[in-house]
Amino acid sequence: MSIDIVRGTNDKPVSSDSLTKLMSRETGFSGQLLIGFPVIATPEGPYPVDALLISKDKGIILFDLIEGSNAGDYRSRQDDSANILEARLKTHRDLMDRRNLLIDIHTISFAPGVSNLYLHVQDDYYPLVNTSSLVPELKKIEWKQPNQEIYEKALSAISGTYAIRKSRVRRTIKKRNSRGDRLKNLEDSIATLDNDQSRAFIETVEGVQRIRGLAGSGKTIVLALKAAYLHAQHPDWRIGVTFNTRSLKGHFRRLIERFTLDQTDEEPDWDYLQIIHAWGAPGSRDRDGIYHQFCRAHDITYFDFGMASDKFGRENAFTGACGQALGQARENKQLYDAILVDEAQDFSPTFLRLCYELLGDSKRLVYAYDELQNLSGDSLPSPEEIFGKNADGSPKVRFDDASGNEAQRDIILKKCYRNSRPVLVTAHALGFGIYREALLPGGTGLIQMFDHPELWEEIGYQTRDGTLEEGSSVTLYRSKETSPKFLEDHSPIDDLIQFISFDSQEEQAEWLTREIKKNLENDELRHEDIIVINPDPRTTQSNVGPIRSRLLEMGINSHLAGVDTTPDIFFQIGRDLVTFSGIYRAKGNEAGMVYIINAQDCHSSLRNLASIRNQLFTAITRSKAWIRVLGVGSGMKKIKKEYNELKSQDFKLQFTYPTEKQREQLRIVHRDMTTAERKRLEKGQKSLFDLIKDIESGSIHIDDLNAEAVAKLKEILMQKSQ
Repeated sequence: MSIDIVRGTNDKPVSSDSLTKLMSRETGFSGQLLIGFPVIATPEGPYPVDALLISKDKGIILFDLIEGSNAGDYRSRQDDSANILEARLKTHRDLMDRRNLLIDIHTISFAPGVSNLYLHVQDDYYPLVNTSSLVPELKKIEWKQPNQEIYEKALSAISGTYAIRKSRVRRTIKKRNSRGDRLKNLEDSIATLDNDQSRAFIETVEGVQRIRGLAGSGKTIVLALKAAYLHAQHPDWRIGVTFNTRSLKGHFRRLIERFTLDQTDEEPDWDYLQIIHAWGAPGSRDRDGIYHQFCRAHDITYFDFGMASDKFGRENAFTGACGQALGQARENKQLYDAILVDEAQDFSPTFLRLCYELLGDSKRLVYAYDELQNLSGDSLPSPEEIFGKNADGSPKVRFDDASGNEAQRDIILKKCYRNSRPVLVTAHALGFGIYREALLPGGTGLIQMFDHPELWEEIGYQTRDGTLEEGSSVTLYRSKETSPKFLEDHSPIDDLIQFISFDSQEEQAEWLTREIKKNLENDELRHEDIIVINPDPRTTQSNVGPIRSRLLEMGINSHLAGVDTTPDIFFQIGRDLVTFSGIYRAKGNEAGMVYIINAQDCHSSLRNLASIRNQLFTAITRSKAWIRVLGVGSGMKKIKKEYNELKSQDFKLQFTYPTEKQREQLRIVHRDMTTAERKRLEKGQKSLFDLIKDIESGSIHIDDLNAEAVAKLKEILMQKSQ
């Protein structure tokens, strides 16, 4: 037994620290201790709770923390905190039996600076304790009628995660066990945050904090909750929330607005809490961005995308612009008290450094990312590499220096709440090429692999057979602890996932439109429950056009995200429109039913295969319930073959872990290339094939070629074959 401690912020640091140290040593209690949380909306304004323990056997214990030796009117404070929390919990019908709250609320005033309590105790009904009497007092407390389900619902109500459901349009269900009914039950079951998620959004550090997690582990929700919590606790702080996918802006605004209302009963002050683009441009406030603000504040040259592309190259435009801005700034202007960055895997280190320089001395930078969702194929370096070193050579940022009693600087979210186990493992198997056929005998079909084997365990996989070591065979699986069973129990596996190959684009379009019509008319799914994703962003508009026209003929309206809408909007909530999207717009969004079209484009490529497979991974992980992967021709048949092999292995990943040399070769073979590099490769390959053809036909003889060049080519090929 132990207590999980989550350290938020309050204005009572000494008593908070004393409480956490005492409770961290206790093994006789269990539950979750929240410091500086929750913040509760009242008619008089936000009411921050000093600390709260919620336990399966004791119910709820509210702590009134006392700094110094003056206990003051602690009885009134206990009454206020209990009454305010009870009023909040009574708004949840699931926690009530007629007019009675189903979970007990207790109060304790904790004064570690008071040695002689007898001089202060006014009433035995209102416990006043210090470091020596706290544990004996806690042992007296019990929940008269403990109930696991009520405990979980109370935890959801306290954390504010029920607001996730409140922000959605209400579902009208007429058919029991329809897809709409199953999706509603699924959404209701996801309402309670786990301990890691609670820690990620409540715990606040002075300095940089990193949150790593799988797709669907709740990173975006955690950042929205964190922004709302910090805004409620520190309304005078300037807080920036930024991201790579522009269509996330509306989603972030809705989440933060809902969470802030829940804690303060007031709209966020958008002058202090800014949801802001990463790049930005001159003009209205909605167009502003972190990089644009940096340039304006430091009076240095601003580059838009066109200018940056011309100077630094299209693929390196934003990285180059941020790097130049950092190099030109003579002094660091402090514009923010905290910056929260989502999708950090899609930003270069220069942008994170730019955010870091815009912060005050506290350097409260929180960045969240998922390594495999990086669509460019590059990985984020270590924090030491990103943020540099001090004058004495020590790293400015490191994550291995936090003690057990401090808020954690590096948090990993292992549990996936969006994707079921089969869906998530399918995404990983295809993303890494686990069951992809090797092109050469004795070779590997792997496309990419983590440099550090332990990362598999950090993202929630366990070893079934073998060892997670370089050169060793290993079999990995996901347990019910990291992939909750309820996410897959609502439907058979053959309904959760389908890979379907067609002979033509017309067959694909006909099948897809028929299924969407059935989803809307028979399955009780709403238009916003459906996303259609085309993985290749270059072909999305032309590929989805005929499908959308066919839907329109059937009386079903749709929109192409970022084309028919502003870039900041993905779903058009409240309007009957099915959403079509390219992969970049789809990132960060989710739906019950996801259709991926033209997946054959993700089978193989002469270049960029790691990025292309990451696009497929990202598309699959948009699904909260059902996924349909569609494609045409032989490439799709091979993708489907990979899935069938995974399914035959009961969704376990079995492979030989590549050595460092092999991983480097994978990076070379499947690397991203710039436009110039691709053109040079294509030109070189054409010339090489033309030369081979001429030699085979006899129009050119080996003796006609430069002997030194032939010998050098032979030497290179021999080295590569070893």
